[in-house]
Amino acid sequence: MRVAIEAAPLAVTSGGLARYTSELSLALARGFPGDEFFLVSDQSFRMPAGAPANLSRGGGPRNALERRWWMWGIAHEMRRLRADLVHGPDFAVPYLPSRPSVLTLHDLSPWMDRRWHHAAGRVRGRTPVLLELGIATMIITPTEMVRRQAIERFRLRPDRVVAVPEAAAPWFRPVARQADPSPPYFLFVGTLEPRKNLPALVEAWREVRRDCAVDLVLAGRRRADSPPIADEPGLRVLGEVPDQALPALYSGALAFVYPSLYEGFGLPVLEAMQCGACVIASRAVSEVAGDAAMCADGPRELAGAMRRAAREPGLAEEYRERALARASQFSWEHTARLTHEVYREARRRFGD
Repeated sequence: MRVAIEAAPLAVTSGGLARYTSELSLALARGFPGDEFFLVSDQSFRMPAGAPANLSRGGGPRNALERRWWMWGIAHEMRRLRADLVHGPDFAVPYLPSRPSVLTLHDLSPWMDRRWHHAAGRVRGRTPVLLELGIATMIITPTEMVRRQAIERFRLRPDRVVAVPEAAAPWFRPVARQADPSPPYFLFVGTLEPRKNLPALVEAWREVRRDCAVDLVLAGRRRADSPPIADEPGLRVLGEVPDQALPALYSGALAFVYPSLYEGFGLPVLEAMQCGACVIASRAVSEVAGDAAMCADGPRELAGAMRRAAREPGLAEEYRERALARASQFSWEHTARLTHEVYREARRRFGD
């Protein structure tokens, strides 16, 4: 099989879409050495590090017509590559269904609250058409929750939608904690954006800090519509952190706190768990976290869970052990196998 994967998410240096596209393409190429995989885009992007020989860079637009990428360009590039199928990992597939296609619908946040996405107008208008008209042959969602939401909202045939869980990259591993004179810290990792509910986290941390000497560390790319975060003692806003620094950051945290209002999957939660972090998370990620995280919503519940993590070392250690056990149930190899099955089903169904 020759598969074209649209690589626009790799044009940014961090975030869940970039991680998904990178790790999935690597796992597919490693798991299916007899197939060929091509990353294609109308944008400049960086190839994933360590790509095997059967994962290569395809082309982009070659003329003015092909700059209309989703209408003409990607279809022409698929013909040049002799691709059997195209996978759109970012809410889109080619507008003209000349080949089987698979669309990954990570969540329904663009349609749930306009305040969560300041620049999602194209997704809000385009993706429902691709889904409801059957232009996407098959749809992948990261959880059963998103699968059910998609079927209901877009009136999809259930047999066209498959839940395929994601995973943490294999290099997320516990790192031995070093003696450090700086205060302990709670940690958030993710894109700084409205949906992540960071004002509630900061409010909860301030309450805990009244009687616990603990910092709050926020790590991640700040989106243009991120809520303002004022400087104050004990609050460290790191910005985007290099991948190689993340395992130590997760491992060293008193607890990883993820208060998001809504998630399709919540990949940072699984990354933290695979590093053995004690996790406090909103119920929006309960399908991924299972019983391996302390669930808390809103400033009061968050503060209560954070205070327990700070004051009860035995409880925090119990949740670290649960986290490692939970994370071991996910892998990109498994994700790639399930995704490849969806590819085969899309080829079988195309034209039905």
